[in-house]
Amino acid sequence: MHKDAFFERRRMRPTEWRVGRLKGYRLRFNLDGIPKGKSAPANISPDPDSEVWGVLYKITHRQMLRLNLTEGVPGRAYRPSWLGMHDVDGQTVTAMTYVAEGKESDGCPSLRYIALIRDGARAHGLPTSWLQMLESVVHVK
Repeated sequence: MHKDAFFERRRMRPTEWRVGRLKGYRLRFNLDGIPKGKSAPANISPDPDSEVWGVLYKITHRQMLRLNLTEGVPGRAYRPSWLGMHDVDGQTVTAMTYVAEGKESDGCPSLRYIALIRDGARAHGLPTSWLQMLESVVHVK
């Protein structure tokens, strides 16, 4: 969700972006990092009592294919999934996100990784309750 991940590292220029919310899922850190056993990357898992906040980026089909490659699709744990989300105006938007099976227990993200997520959330004006939840995530030292 950090702007630099799209504009700088991936050199993608979304034509539109807005805050979005996905009900019925929760943020997890239950995947193996690289190298295996190191910091855990983000994932989402079904949870009827939770929600995940993020940024909805409008990108081209070609950019989506490139995004898949940068996320290790195919071949890695993630699989692209089309889910119904809501933007800040309450409009339903069908958007692609990455979902993986993941482990039963969660690990910890690296400080750099969670800092990028936190910075992106603040920059896009995600709700205070979501920012507080992200601040509570324990990271590896």
